[in-house]
Amino acid sequence: MSSLMADFLRQTGGTAVIDGGLATELERHGADLNDPLWSAKCLFSSPHLIRQVHLDYLENGADIIITASYQATIQGFKAKGYSDEESEGLLRRSVEIACEAREVMGLMVESSNNDLSWLQHQWGAMELIWPTDQSTVGIMVMLSLVETLKDFHRRRVQILAESGADLLAFETVPNKLEAEAYAQLLEEEDIKIPAWFSFNSKDGVNVVSGDSLMECGSIAESCNKVVAVGINCTPPRFIHGLIVLLKKVTTKPIVIYPNSGETYDADLKEWVQNTGVTDEDFISYVNKWCELGASLVGGCCRTTPATIRKIYRTLSGRQFAILATK
Repeated sequence: MSSLMADFLRQTGGTAVIDGGLATELERHGADLNDPLWSAKCLFSSPHLIRQVHLDYLENGADIIITASYQATIQGFKAKGYSDEESEGLLRRSVEIACEAREVMGLMVESSNNDLSWLQHQWGAMELIWPTDQSTVGIMVMLSLVETLKDFHRRRVQILAESGADLLAFETVPNKLEAEAYAQLLEEEDIKIPAWFSFNSKDGVNVVSGDSLMECGSIAESCNKVVAVGINCTPPRFIHGLIVLLKKVTTKPIVIYPNSGETYDADLKEWVQNTGVTDEDFISYVNKWCELGASLVGGCCRTTPATIRKIYRTLSGRQFAILATK
């Protein structure tokens, strides 16, 4: 599977551009995401907005677009009154919408950039609480939670892997427990399309749970189904050090898609103004990340098509130099 990613990166000139924030762009287009399903709510309430955001990113240089499946779970849809069959259909619909956007873009523009676009599924972590001590009981509970996680995601992974996407993105992975569960699940189900694991950090050293990023990265490195490993939804100022840590434990391509650096107030359910970086500051990091080894670069929450356009222009200027080193 690693050859698929290598071939893709070779075709994109050595580096590839990932799209930017989906949910925050949907809100900018008028979607109300104050719902447990978050962006996945739009799969049944306003799929046209999802398609438009995908198109916006493709038009601005994205090589990879990520489906609206981060919060899309069979359990979540069933809580809204959908049947098992309807819930599975909504999961598949997340890929269909992205495919439609790619097809529209193919009709609009003939360019290698968009001919090479990949589709990815994304999903977030299942929220669980587990003991922090390393007693025998704690270890047994952790093993049980790995099985619980696998059971929760198993059917979801099966459906999404067979829906027409090119890659599965396990993103915002918060701890070793979930990384291990996902790695086991990919192997157990013998998933035929590649995956990447991306973690998030709030201190620039560890993942958000406090687990070692290097230990999490090692889990991704050891899984043959995983073709890239990296960081998402993390302030740009932390990315340099996190890439350095990952490079110590993996030889796989590094994927980086930070957020804008803004602070989210969970009580008020809103972003705190003037706490992030400007697009110009964000873009100033990109060449440094690539020099350190990042091969896939984009944005997460609060980044926009304008951000992605600037990343595309920056990376386009690097491609000849990158190719010269191959």
